[in-house]
Amino acid sequence: MTVSFWLNGTPVTAEAPPTRTLLDWLRETRGLRGTKEGCNEGDCGACTVMVTDAAGARALNACILFLPQLQGKAVRTVEGVAGADGSLHPVQEAMIARHGSQCGFCTPGFIVSMAVGHLHGRTDHDDVVAGNLCRCTGYAPIVRAAEDAANQPIPDWMRADAALVEDAPEAGGSAPFAPKTADELADWYLDHPEATLIAGATDVGLWVTKQFRDLGEVAFLNRCEDLTTIEERDGALRIGAAVNMSDVWQAMKGPYPSYAEMIRRYGSDQVRNAATIGGNIANGSPIGDNPPALIALGATLHLRRGDDRRDLPIEEFFLDYGKQDRQPGEFVEAVTVPLGAEPLRSYKISKRFDQDISAVCGCFNVRVEDGRVAEARIAFGGMAGVPKRAANAEAALQGADWTEATVAQAARLLAEDFTPLSDMRASAGYRLESAQGLLMRYFHEMSGRPVSVLEVAP
Repeated sequence: MTVSFWLNGTPVTAEAPPTRTLLDWLRETRGLRGTKEGCNEGDCGACTVMVTDAAGARALNACILFLPQLQGKAVRTVEGVAGADGSLHPVQEAMIARHGSQCGFCTPGFIVSMAVGHLHGRTDHDDVVAGNLCRCTGYAPIVRAAEDAANQPIPDWMRADAALVEDAPEAGGSAPFAPKTADELADWYLDHPEATLIAGATDVGLWVTKQFRDLGEVAFLNRCEDLTTIEERDGALRIGAAVNMSDVWQAMKGPYPSYAEMIRRYGSDQVRNAATIGGNIANGSPIGDNPPALIALGATLHLRRGDDRRDLPIEEFFLDYGKQDRQPGEFVEAVTVPLGAEPLRSYKISKRFDQDISAVCGCFNVRVEDGRVAEARIAFGGMAGVPKRAANAEAALQGADWTEATVAQAARLLAEDFTPLSDMRASAGYRLESAQGLLMRYFHEMSGRPVSVLEVAP
């Protein structure tokens, strides 16, 4: 396989298997060891690099980024954050001045994340570095460094990559299949139904780095531009399967701020910049945070197999643990999300506040008219082998008075809707009690009472 891209401003060609990660190639082939291997699963940010394409510059985790995903793009590692003449980037100078590095292992990843944030003029520094873990320095001096650098000019070399990718070369040699349109993908996948489709690789990447799996034949979807669009149609948003979660986050901030806040928490910048909404749905994880919100919203999933398309309510896609209603050669093409569901609230329970897998994710959409429940859609993740609606709790609410007593009764019925498991994230009892508490929290929030620990003050 041959892949061509720019590395720290210089054109390079990589010869490697299609599932060779950028991290391994940088360290083992190019000798650029500033990019560190920490968790090797996209969780710690020590491997953060800047990747620029036609959509702009993004921070990504090199450890779960496969080389074919870089075709025609520009990569900048920590070695390229400083100027060619040795001039330091403002965030590097600020980190020195603020003593933002102790052992130094995590520092290169922080530097790259902060440099990308600086390039975009961001001041939400906590979000910028949420995907970079520091075990010894502590975040205070790092955030102070980001604040100090915020008003400093952007170095010219940090803007140079955008011009490089304007005339991106085509893939050469025996590059893996990378369709440019959904039509190309549909035709090819019909003839190669056993192939692995790779979009953002935030899940598939771990199959390689953690499970050491041979993926066999693969197709990379990052060049399918018609799968990366968001369109408003007839009071709904149609979101292409390859839309990354950073763009979904932005799209949801207006109509569904609670859902958007949950998206902000469940993945770091590096993860959101790579992960796709279609991949998050298609992998069928019972602890994926998108499906509960989409189920509560009554979203419609669009599937395609060759020239045949079918639509189904998204909750019907998840059949059992590890099993989805998807035929060989069929793929998720888009999801349509209705607008106007103002009562939607999404709550996430996890051990860490930022960038952690949910123990329980509860999403609630209850429409009340004249004091009575006109419609109730309640969905949970982490409570069963699939993301699932709370049928009994919904039935108890439907047509009933919207009162604390009614909601408390519906909450008790969650024990009939779910039989959660105990695992490393939570016990079955904790999960059930949390789910019941989240329904009560929803009632109180919709009644105008403060319910968030981030908002309640003595």
